[in-house]
Amino acid sequence: MKKRILIAGESWTVHSIHQKGFDSFTTTEYAEGVRWLKAALEKGGWDVTFQPSHVAAREFPFTAEDLSAYDVVLLSDIGANTLLLHPETFTKSKVLPNRLTSIRDYVANGGGLVMVGGYLTFQGIDAKAQYAGSPIEEALPVTIEKGDDRVEAPQGIEPVVAETAHPIVAGLEATWPILLGYNRIATKPGATLVASVGDDPLIVAGAFGKGRSVAFASDCGPHWAPPPFVDWAGYEKLWTQLCNWAASKA
Repeated sequence: MKKRILIAGESWTVHSIHQKGFDSFTTTEYAEGVRWLKAALEKGGWDVTFQPSHVAAREFPFTAEDLSAYDVVLLSDIGANTLLLHPETFTKSKVLPNRLTSIRDYVANGGGLVMVGGYLTFQGIDAKAQYAGSPIEEALPVTIEKGDDRVEAPQGIEPVVAETAHPIVAGLEATWPILLGYNRIATKPGATLVASVGDDPLIVAGAFGKGRSVAFASDCGPHWAPPPFVDWAGYEKLWTQLCNWAASKA
């Protein structure tokens, strides 16, 4: 039976104003940053369901039972409000399940959770991701800062494997390509620090109830994960093994 993963987030819309003297006009562009991760997981034997942020707002599963159709739920660059505020609740005051609580309960019941860093995960830019203090934080193996938790490293920062025997990093070379930033998180007691960047965690793995969760503090694509990282020969192995472990298949 094929492993199933639900990826939510990794999409954005850019609305630009072009001012040319007296006159101006606007352009809008939609983009996704999931292609490297999706391709890697599919090569690693995963059946990937991808919900861009605007789709996840309406279609992300409501209950832990609904989520149990997946071996892993992966959140990347999608703020807590997108999952909390379903359009029917926001515009029509409709009472619906708290999907953050449902994700926590899904993990407690044996599911796998992965959170990937970015400007709108963990706490994010201007603390707008808003996962600190949420049910998602309960299920993660890390604690999340209350404020803007970004660490920008335009000079590049090299990941260092801390636990070489861990299945997530098994068979990977010791030297990884540099990253350009990450979210600053802290390892919870009892969780395993698998890899670090500078003085901070990069990959942390742990158990929650009957399930497992993994925090990856940097991004899965540009700009924090630059071309040398996403084109790295170890990229596919890293993400496949990371999600395998979260699904209790490693």
